[in-house]
Amino acid sequence: MNWDQIEGNWKQLNGNVRTQWGKLTDDDLEVIAGKREKLEGVLQERYGIAKDAAEQQIKDWERRVKDTDRR
Repeated sequence: MNWDQIEGNWKQLNGNVRTQWGKLTDDDLEVIAGKREKLEGVLQERYGIAKDAAEQQIKDWERRVKDTDRR
């Protein structure tokens, strides 16, 4: 699953996102709307982490989503 697919399936992936990042609110998920850069920014804000840490978390999550998609 590439990021375009993630963006297109964002509403279906909200549960997965919420499991990964429990501090995200419904409003956060609506604002993010599947946009990678917005997810990165909200993660930095909610978790008080640096940009590179947010990027790494997103890459790790994306890899897990891709692995799940292959099954």
